[in-house]
Amino acid sequence: MRIQALVTLGACAALSRAHGDHGLAPEEVERAMSEASASASSVGSAGASAVSSAVASTPIVKPSFTPVSLKAPFLEQFTDDWETRWKVSHSKKEGTEEEWQYVGTWSVEEPKELHSIEGDKGLVLKDKAAHHAISAKFSKPISNKDNTLVVQYETKFQGGLECGGAYMKLLQDNKALKTDEFSNASPYIIMFGPDKCGATNKVHFIFRHKNPKTGEYEEKHLKNTPMARIGKTSSLYTLIVKPDQTFQIKIDGEPLRNGSLLEDFTPAVNPDKEIDDPEDKKPEDWVEEAKIPDPEAKKPADWDEDEPYEIVDEDAEKPADWLDNEPQMIPDPEAQKPEDWDDEEDGDWQPPMISNPKCEEAAGCGEWKKPMKKNPAYKGKWTAPFIDNPAYKGVWAPRKISNPNYYEDKTPANFEPMGAIGFELWTMQNDILFDNIYIGHSIEDAEKLQKETFDVKRKIEKQIEEANKPKEPEKPKSPMDLKFMDDPVHYIKEKTELFLTLAKSDPIAAARFVPEVAAGIAVIAITLLGLVLGAVGGSAPSKEQVKAKATEAKDKATEAKDKVADSVTTGAEAANEEVKKRTTRSSAQS
Repeated sequence: MRIQALVTLGACAALSRAHGDHGLAPEEVERAMSEASASASSVGSAGASAVSSAVASTPIVKPSFTPVSLKAPFLEQFTDDWETRWKVSHSKKEGTEEEWQYVGTWSVEEPKELHSIEGDKGLVLKDKAAHHAISAKFSKPISNKDNTLVVQYETKFQGGLECGGAYMKLLQDNKALKTDEFSNASPYIIMFGPDKCGATNKVHFIFRHKNPKTGEYEEKHLKNTPMARIGKTSSLYTLIVKPDQTFQIKIDGEPLRNGSLLEDFTPAVNPDKEIDDPEDKKPEDWVEEAKIPDPEAKKPADWDEDEPYEIVDEDAEKPADWLDNEPQMIPDPEAQKPEDWDDEEDGDWQPPMISNPKCEEAAGCGEWKKPMKKNPAYKGKWTAPFIDNPAYKGVWAPRKISNPNYYEDKTPANFEPMGAIGFELWTMQNDILFDNIYIGHSIEDAEKLQKETFDVKRKIEKQIEEANKPKEPEKPKSPMDLKFMDDPVHYIKEKTELFLTLAKSDPIAAARFVPEVAAGIAVIAITLLGLVLGAVGGSAPSKEQVKAKATEAKDKATEAKDKVADSVTTGAEAANEEVKKRTTRSSAQS
């Protein structure tokens, strides 16, 4: 180990000069020589530790929560007075055979996952596999007649989401609206937000539209919905409906879906002007078959329907290397009867069968038979060709009549007044968090709220997520792939160990393959020689002598390095196998 440490020290001196360092002063060399009893491995670990501790990690700064100064018809950040606005439902679920209450619990708390802003709380759905319902009444009804409607809120799936929803409902304003009785039967105007279960993953946008003729309400569902973003980082969902009957859905501030209330929903807002006459019936003699078999066609006299599809290839010949007497399968000659095998109870033991290796080398084994080939005389069953049907009248369709229920609503974006917001959800995952809810008419205010809350939060969440990400283990490198400037300590340690390993069997190959270490040995030898000569002379060398010796050592080391470098290719061939062994061993240890 002392030899390895000395070689490492010499390599360090040579390499530092080779890579542009100022090298070690003579006094430093002499001092280092006296401390060279430590092993190269300890030197390497200490150096690595020093390098690691020198790299200071950037701390993640978490700001403190401060409510925004924005004003809106409804703005919720779940401050300490949230219970004055939000009421948990005590209604029973309607439309089911059994009656039961909404038993899911709610809490306002700071996030458990990726906590980014100190003191920032959100509304959290707490129970798995349970129905939850909670709502908050607006201070006054919100109407967007001839105005823009903006709905925006954050979700955070702290436990992921396999099956469940995180959508909100804007409830219809009426005298019967009571938040503590909010349920699935409560009439809503808009339903918006993410929903996922199995392969279904979508962002709902549904609005209830009133038929001006019948007074009945019908749900209009957005077609081609965007996918929800499911993750432990916060996501921001934004819905914008404009007076020109267009809408936009954004996720995390990114526009993902644009469209029209009049064109992109099913069923359509406005019914067709004409409909099929329900009284019209297809005539009994109506012919819809466009093609019929040609009644005049005759089967050709030479058409033989009995000819098979394949016949034996009589021209085939058995391959010369076909092994007739070799079976396809043979007992495994390497198989051994299990020690616990009892012939009386288990019967005679038979080794398992394996493919005959002789058959794999030959064209085949066993009885040879002529192969089959496609029969050139095969025609199959004859059928008459098809011709145009002279009696064809086309595809029948009932005649059109005016739709007695037709109406035209040109402004479906003028939703009825909304009196409350509610979350009525069932989910298999808990700890779904909601925060920073905005319902109003200003796109600019919603974007400002995003910048002051979500953008700040998301940036810090990403930093925390990145910091907590498990480090991927580095793939072991061959010593020949290492670079001095990447990690000087590791470079010198690996090069030295490789040199010593090679030198045990072939010193010349070691010098050719690792010239850097050979040059280091030259530095040590010359330095030791100078120190010995100085001691024999009876007096310490002067500074000028030491400097001259150091210069001489540097020149000789450079000369030695240049000479052995010319033979690296030959040395590489001789030592390539050793490098592979060391790299493989390093991989196994890591």
